[in-house]
Amino acid sequence: MLAYPDIDPVIFAVGPFAVRWYGLMYVLGFAASYLLVRQQARQFGWQRMLDQIDNLNLALIAGVILGGRGGYVLFYNLPYYLEHPAEILATWQGGMSFHGGVIGVVLAGLLFCRSAKLNFWQSADLYVVTAPVGLGLGRIGNFMNGELYGRVTDAPWGMIFPGGGELPRHPSQLYEALLEGLVLFCILWPLRAKPWQNQPGRLWPHGSLLALFLILYGTFRWLIEFFREPDPQLGLLLFGMSMGQLLCAAMIAAGLILHTALRQRQQQSLAH
Repeated sequence: MLAYPDIDPVIFAVGPFAVRWYGLMYVLGFAASYLLVRQQARQFGWQRMLDQIDNLNLALIAGVILGGRGGYVLFYNLPYYLEHPAEILATWQGGMSFHGGVIGVVLAGLLFCRSAKLNFWQSADLYVVTAPVGLGLGRIGNFMNGELYGRVTDAPWGMIFPGGGELPRHPSQLYEALLEGLVLFCILWPLRAKPWQNQPGRLWPHGSLLALFLILYGTFRWLIEFFREPDPQLGLLLFGMSMGQLLCAAMIAAGLILHTALRQRQQQSLAH
């Protein structure tokens, strides 16, 4: 058994104002995405994206926060929030859904790209290859907070988390940081130029990287959920799967449908 490191989730505090590791991870993730998207826009000569990136980033951040919170309320604890609606906006109490954040950021991106006359699929590909950086950092923040820990285990790397009882548990946050962060980034980042290589019949039309992200993230997260402690208010649901696994199954299906639709549209355009 490994010892869980004694980490104060608060980096420093000045009066009622506190800077937390988890919040810092969010900031670093957004900053990394911003810089990497700018780098790609320059690489591919997309000046219009460079002109709009600041405003688009604000829209996407709002989409992540609103979608993440709304997804948690809807998917994970709706009965509670129907009884306590005043707490829906109390994000400082915790409770954000990744899948809700994905829905929020896609909707925000669609609306902004339509209003700014940006190509949504091109924009999505630029951003989605940077997303694993923030995802990996966010899971490290979860680990530092001692939250979203795994199921009880007798594995030699099990840890006793402060709020997880007396038995050692999987450090599933680190599994997620590895697969959803490092591994996913190492797969997606080298492919970033594929949709920009305008070859007839190419396998990578714009939007393909978004589809691949949905499929791979959904698969990685679905597997890791077998090691992660289910939400206590929900437990295991359909076919013994957690809510996270059910949402990941929908995510994988969405990625496959999107990939098929993009390929069909590409083939139709080539036929004409």
